Amino acid sequence: MNGWILAAAVILAGGVGATVWGVATGPLRRRVVAQNLCTAFACPALLLLSQGYDRPSYVDLALVLALLGPVGTLVFARLLADELADDPPSAWGLTYAAAAVGALVVPAVCVAAGPSRAMAKLLFVGVLLIGGNVVASRALSGGFPEARHG
Repeated sequence: MNGWILAAAVILAGGVGATVWGVATGPLRRRVVAQNLCTAFACPALLLLSQGYDRPSYVDLALVLALLGPVGTLVFARLLADELADDPPSAWGLTYAAAAVGALVVPAVCVAAGPSRAMAKLLFVGVLLIGGNVVASRALSGGFPEARHG
């Protein structure tokens, strides 16, 4: 086991484990936030595993997850807008913590990959990951009121 795999294991155990518990229990607002944060923690773990196992295909999985995870959260925010309007979730601290994990992992993996097309893909994954989850968290907290009216 190398340091990349150990870091991925810590993220998976701490971040994804806690979000799976949040999705399985509690009120609707906590479940939706936990679903969004699960993507934010699983994607950096895939990037670390790709470096640890020297499998570039894991970066492609991270790219798909970084793209589709926030989109799924936006769909949930749209479909559950009436239920979430009564008690909107507010998890900005967790969102910024998850964004910080992505902001630490992506540059570290970029440095290890070196200047290449792979590094450009890693940077793109990082932008999608951080930007998508911040936008999805804002939508969950009721930040886009015009979206509720069609």
